[in-house]
Amino acid sequence: MAELKEADAAQLHQEDVDIKRRDGGDAPSAADQTAGQTEKNEAAADSDNKPSTTTAERHISIQTKLEGLELLVDLNGAGRKSCPLCPEEKFKACYSHKLRRHLQNLHWKVYVEFEGQRMCICHLPCRNLKPSLSGDQASGRHVAHYHCVVCSVTIARKTDMISHLKRHVNKGETEASYSGSSDVPFEEPAAPSGQAYEIMKELGTNVQLLPNHTTPQKSDTYFNRKMKTNRQLVFCSLAVLAEERNPLECLDAFGATGIMGLQWAKHLRNAVKVTITDISDTCVKMIKENCQLNHIRVDGGSRGPRGPDGAGGEVEGTPIATVEVAKMDANVIMHLRPFDYIHLDPFGTAVNYLDAAFRNVRNLGIISVTSTDTSSLYSKSPNVTLRHYGCHIVRTEYYKELAARMVVATVARAAARCNKGIEVLLAVALEHFVLVVVRVLRGPTQADESAKKLRKLVHCQWCEERVFLKLGNMVDDTLPCNCHGSLPGKTAVQLGPLWAGPLFNTGFLRRMLSAAVQHSMDDIQPLVKTLICESECTTLKSLVHGPSALTNQVECGVVIKTLQSGDEAADQSGKRKTGDESGNVVKKLKSDASLEHPPFYYSIHRHSIRGMNMPKLNKFLQYLTEAGFRVSRTHFDPTGVRTDATLVQFKSVLTKYSVPTYTNATATQTSVSAEKTL
Repeated sequence: MAELKEADAAQLHQEDVDIKRRDGGDAPSAADQTAGQTEKNEAAADSDNKPSTTTAERHISIQTKLEGLELLVDLNGAGRKSCPLCPEEKFKACYSHKLRRHLQNLHWKVYVEFEGQRMCICHLPCRNLKPSLSGDQASGRHVAHYHCVVCSVTIARKTDMISHLKRHVNKGETEASYSGSSDVPFEEPAAPSGQAYEIMKELGTNVQLLPNHTTPQKSDTYFNRKMKTNRQLVFCSLAVLAEERNPLECLDAFGATGIMGLQWAKHLRNAVKVTITDISDTCVKMIKENCQLNHIRVDGGSRGPRGPDGAGGEVEGTPIATVEVAKMDANVIMHLRPFDYIHLDPFGTAVNYLDAAFRNVRNLGIISVTSTDTSSLYSKSPNVTLRHYGCHIVRTEYYKELAARMVVATVARAAARCNKGIEVLLAVALEHFVLVVVRVLRGPTQADESAKKLRKLVHCQWCEERVFLKLGNMVDDTLPCNCHGSLPGKTAVQLGPLWAGPLFNTGFLRRMLSAAVQHSMDDIQPLVKTLICESECTTLKSLVHGPSALTNQVECGVVIKTLQSGDEAADQSGKRKTGDESGNVVKKLKSDASLEHPPFYYSIHRHSIRGMNMPKLNKFLQYLTEAGFRVSRTHFDPTGVRTDATLVQFKSVLTKYSVPTYTNATATQTSVSAEKTL
């Protein structure tokens, strides 16, 4: 009762003070100022006790060196001392030499290191009590734990802490949230100030990145540094199309930071009219700021046709190009406007945007599709694969090429629904993505020709022999292997439907190599050279990327103009070939190229013989060539060999040139047995 009376009296006193201030406007007394200051200090203390999202103090168990852990207690002084990381009931006070051994063996020896910071094990009551067997938490015990240097969470096991830190690295949260010497508040990622951004330069183009740009779940402007190869391949394909006709209407449907569209505009200038779209307001704002950073004029994003010079906000200095930036859904803008080049790179699968992409793409235009859902493409989630791509696949030795052919098959079906066919120019499957570049051919005839190349694949699960299934053939009779006859049960499965046609166009790849050399893209030149050898199924290493490489290019049923003069193009009789004759030659070359390219590859490690030393890969390619087969390396697998030989022929050559592992021991045993016989 006395406490209630005191509280009522204090409340009445505060009301009287407020009434006096309103009526008389008197200044507050010194006692009131002291009381107010006390209340503010208490509120600040309460706010400090709460977990803050902007600042955090580093726990004492996180140190960089052992000396820092020993400095927590004066080990040079006399008398008994307590451990700074253990409660009194767990480790009693002891002398300095014993405490030093305790810190080294119990706390420092089992630390977890992350970016130079070592998280030692802590026994302080930082976590809730672990309940006892009877369920009573009050009689429980404290659990040893680690303090995360990034998010300050406490984790009991060392292995769990290591896995926790790996998740931080995968999300891009690699910078510690603590600064031991400063209390500067953490700036939010969406801060409008340009100082909060990170400037990154790629292919001569500067872009601003948010601090959490590597985490798509936490940032709208996602940027992946590992996709640099993908961006350069897409740029080279656009540069090749810009040589055929210009200006091009090209679309970057998922802008994010806008780096891909800005690279197109900055290097190809007037040859392209770039449109960058994104559905996020943050991304659109970031793209416009990146345009100003690269001295590129921003178009307002009107839906009508643009003038040759474009329109939009002026930037400082003379703009080098014009880019249209629009806040619009990718499906909407592809339905509204036609384009010559469309690039689809969503986060995950791109099957939801293929119908809209083929709706208004111009004839002989190019569509490039980047799929990053590697779990479904690489047979880790077969249910998702069946739902998105309508294909049944299993894990095989050639799973990357299987994924590329599956994406091409999905693209071909989407094109056929719009009465259009495709010609595959490029198909690349690397660790992080699958890139497919196709040329669009209008007409139901072209659509029918593309649909005929969708076939089922018969795969032997025992020896991994494979062959595309033809109409009217039984499964066991189709495979050249004899596994179904020598082993009980069914050994073959049907996969697909998949794309059974070629995956590369040699002429297009050669011109991509020329574009890569012209724009100083040294990173992808070895990859493009490998693709050229793979498309020709040859081991030729010397590739010419000059003007002579631009001859004899046949693409999509038309002859692309080259640097040859009219006299060189004429035949020996001095007469030019007529249109019908040249068309027949083109069709013949195209059909021959389709038949000659062998599908899939064999892994030399998968089919190695036990107890035998295999020859070197380059030597083995030479042996296959001498045996009369066409062979080449493949970018899908560093140990893969693409050849027109069957698996039986492949194994016979491999067995012939393999050497037994214990050659010397066998020879010694043979000589000993011969002496005993004598």
